[in-house]
Amino acid sequence: MQKVVIVTGASRGLGREIAQRFGQSGWGVAVNYLNSKQGAESVAEYIMASGGEAVVIRADVGDPAQADNLVNSAMARFGRLDVLINNAGISHESLLVRLSEDMMDDTLRTNLNGPFNTIRAVSEVMVRQGSGHIINISSIAGVKGRAGHSAYAASKAALIGLTKAAAIELAPHGIQVNCVLPGYMLTEMGALAPDKAKENALSDNLLKTYSVPAEVASFIFNLTYISSVSGQVFNLDSRII
Repeated sequence: MQKVVIVTGASRGLGREIAQRFGQSGWGVAVNYLNSKQGAESVAEYIMASGGEAVVIRADVGDPAQADNLVNSAMARFGRLDVLINNAGISHESLLVRLSEDMMDDTLRTNLNGPFNTIRAVSEVMVRQGSGHIINISSIAGVKGRAGHSAYAASKAALIGLTKAAAIELAPHGIQVNCVLPGYMLTEMGALAPDKAKENALSDNLLKTYSVPAEVASFIFNLTYISSVSGQVFNLDSRII
């Protein structure tokens, strides 16, 4: 039986790598995007060329109705859902004293409300199936904080808390919920950061290297085949927390 995954924010960066990794192994992949339709379609083309199946679904996961539509559209295409990867995320760089309410609200809407909305929507399907695995992409900033990124750090810390609470609630239904801290990557978001941020990420890293998106995607893919782990936070970084 073909397995199916929803990957939010799958048109670029880590989300693109994750979606392609599942597609390479013949999974059905719901490729979610918000703004980059062309990027999402190129991911779907890659998946189908690799032997998987894909459907491209536009949805703003911060909107509960659109999150519901994302799950319903994936179900209509594939008939089942095995894994949800909450990868979509944004960041507004600003010192706390200059951080506007709109910046905070916008960050929380995508990084926290988005996963809440998709978890709530997909849980109904997974409870009926009696199985499923939800993986939330958080950040080391949610554990240690980060100057100039108060909203981002707060949203990612809250996402860790949501992971643990959801894992407790959903375990009786055979549903796993875990969290991954992927480390600093030179994806679009990481590459556009100030040079000082990149230098700090390297200096704090024991191996003096950045995380590799393809390696993170492979870890996440392999995690979905481990049936005995839930409520955990996996740090794929060599910055000690």
